[in-house]
Amino acid sequence: MPQYALSYWELETFFKGIDLAIIGGGIVGLSAALRAREISPAARIVVLERGPLPIGASTRNAGFACFGSASELLDDLGSRPEEEVWNLVADRWEGLRRLRQRIGDRALQYEQVGGFELFRSADHRLYEACMDNLSRFNQELHRITGNKEVFLRTGQEVGGTFGFAGVKQLIFNQAEGLLNPGKLMGQLIALAQQAGVLFFPGIEVTELTDTGSGVALQTRSGFYIQAGKVLLAANAFAGQLVPEADLKPARNQVLVTAPVPGLSWKGGFHYDRGYTYFRHINGRVLLGGGRNLDPEGETTTAFGTTPLIQGYLLNLLREVILPGQEVAVDHWWSGILGVGSHKSPIIRPVSDHVALAVRLGGMGVAIGTLVGETGAALIMGRQQ
Repeated sequence: MPQYALSYWELETFFKGIDLAIIGGGIVGLSAALRAREISPAARIVVLERGPLPIGASTRNAGFACFGSASELLDDLGSRPEEEVWNLVADRWEGLRRLRQRIGDRALQYEQVGGFELFRSADHRLYEACMDNLSRFNQELHRITGNKEVFLRTGQEVGGTFGFAGVKQLIFNQAEGLLNPGKLMGQLIALAQQAGVLFFPGIEVTELTDTGSGVALQTRSGFYIQAGKVLLAANAFAGQLVPEADLKPARNQVLVTAPVPGLSWKGGFHYDRGYTYFRHINGRVLLGGGRNLDPEGETTTAFGTTPLIQGYLLNLLREVILPGQEVAVDHWWSGILGVGSHKSPIIRPVSDHVALAVRLGGMGVAIGTLVGETGAALIMGRQQ
């Protein structure tokens, strides 16, 4: 089969003299492009995105501006050094601050509604363990966020159980918010284009080679692109180009209901150590997660849904969130996260002209801006 070759015009107009090519056009990649432009105003910067839209998770997440529920923090502290856990929370908080500063709350449709964690009867021991550590958590979060009491001790202070069935306790995080991932990415793309960054969707890089003087990028379409430097910001998909990285994909399945008559509550809700989550959106319920039910099956870059997790989410929707209500599901989709043996991001050189900025650990909205900007500073040879 004949290979697709760039025409002289295409090469001269779009792909000649590239100083920095960023692979991945999501939150990390576009944040990196904007920071690289600030560092080097004259550089020729291109962003290569494999999908028609940022295809991993940047436009496919739930829009939570969060940094860790109480049970998730407790779970992390049980497996990681304490300093590492709180440093990561601080990075998530700083990433959210930079994101909101760059785009603006109005453009993000940001809502400071707080976040609630649900505990059912079977979760009593987990709830008690969280409560035993709440003062400690608040002390650390005060240092990071400036808020004296991030977690509130009883759900009664924030409106009880919202009509949920079987929910026995709530813990409220007043520092969390919600935003619109579509608006977020639309603004990042517009800002990058205004800054003179070339954004190319539909170009998948299948191989990269550091030639010693630059980088050769092989595309699935068959043509090569030459760049002086490359930042790999494709998160879960980066493992296909750098297999030795401690990185693997994790699929998350999501649904959105039809409009729910009389839906009165607002906010973001977490359950089961952050593995499951739901929120309001335009009079509907968005509900997703459950990948911990099938870790092996959900370690995939394939999009789609499965009967096991669909059944779990539908049961949670109909038995707990909207008990006694017949509500149709209008949309199903999935997003692909990047995870590994650590939740901390990977931001490091791969070779003289290639660097990684990946592994967001399911917190791309929070930490993506910081990871992208730090990766850009690294590949451009500047201190962050």
